[in-house]
Amino acid sequence: MKLLATGVNHTTAELSLRERLTFPEAQVAAALRDLGTVPGVVEAALLSTCNRTEIYCWVDETGPDLVQWLASWHGVGDHRLRDALYMHEGADALRHMMRVAGGLDSLVLGEPQILGQMRDAYACAMDAGVLSGELARAFQQVFGVAKRIRTETGIGAHPVSVAYAAVSFARHIFADLRGSRALLVGAGEMIDLVARHLREQGVTRITIANRTLARAQTLAAEVDAYAIGLEELPLALEEADIVISCTGAPEAVITRSMAERALKKRRHKPIFMVDIAVPRDIDPAVGKLQDVYLYSVDDLHEAIEENVRQRQEAARQAESIIEDAIVRHARERRELAAVDTLREYRERVVSLGEDELRRSLTQLEGGADPAEVLKRLQHNLVNKVLHSPSVQLRRLAAENRHDALLLAREILLAQDPGSRR
Repeated sequence: MKLLATGVNHTTAELSLRERLTFPEAQVAAALRDLGTVPGVVEAALLSTCNRTEIYCWVDETGPDLVQWLASWHGVGDHRLRDALYMHEGADALRHMMRVAGGLDSLVLGEPQILGQMRDAYACAMDAGVLSGELARAFQQVFGVAKRIRTETGIGAHPVSVAYAAVSFARHIFADLRGSRALLVGAGEMIDLVARHLREQGVTRITIANRTLARAQTLAAEVDAYAIGLEELPLALEEADIVISCTGAPEAVITRSMAERALKKRRHKPIFMVDIAVPRDIDPAVGKLQDVYLYSVDDLHEAIEENVRQRQEAARQAESIIEDAIVRHARERRELAAVDTLREYRERVVSLGEDELRRSLTQLEGGADPAEVLKRLQHNLVNKVLHSPSVQLRRLAAENRHDALLLAREILLAQDPGSRR
């Protein structure tokens, strides 16, 4: 049995491929159940975000072809996928999961959202009935390490995320954001963060558009914004200087024709747009229009370089925490190899003790001297416990097996560190 982690991220696959490989929330449960039927898969979990799609599995030695499953599920060419895919096994897989959860493998170094997304992936797999044993325990170790990274390093000292990077990019375009009108499309966690970052930059006129108006209204109330439904998006676009979109829509919610009409109404006053959704919310053709400055998640690197530099030292500390955890995990796994032997030996000694106890109780009931009974109990029990080791030690000595004798001495005569005074 072994742990596997495989997938694609923003460093290995272009946006168009990552879009093809996403798992919409409504499909995750079905995908997990299907993944659980792949020969060799014992436990499984799926992580699907804007910047990565990953599969975590506890597998047997048959070696399931996860690449073929992923390609088949999404209808992607097997060859194209294999070129972009990475795969980690054993300790490397656990290390990768810890780096992802700690934000060390994110587009924005140290971004905190990924840990919540991994927790959601864990919960979905539990609900789907494909996570319960070794992989579940691996996730718990991952969450523990991620918590240490957050509390013991400066990786989260500044509120940095893809949402923060998007707002930072806007700040690079506009000298002063305070006079701008912002239109946010979507009402999820990412848009929530974008709204809060815009508020921090002094943007006071924010409109939130969402397919479900009630959800937009709830978020708008929290960030002092105005809520509309998606049907009002064309009109809202005419007033927007900044447009940041992140929905779960399967196709573009802002089309070229919609943008063209808005620009005409605005008398071609420029619009800055950031599409941080996967699949994309804004038709890429919009970016070809004059007076539109459109950026996708893959265009955010420039805005986050400074944050990366600030977090390098924290990242090194986080890597050290992860390596310590990997060493500890390996030691614990090795210790498990002794569990069966210890259990069997304990059962044998307990059985010997129970036999002698029954014999002693019978003697006491027959009127024997209690002191003599206890002496015989001690003598017989010590002899029986030591009989087998004594026989084996003499055999090892007779066979001139000095290394085995030294090991036996270490096992039998080593002092328990907890007993030293």
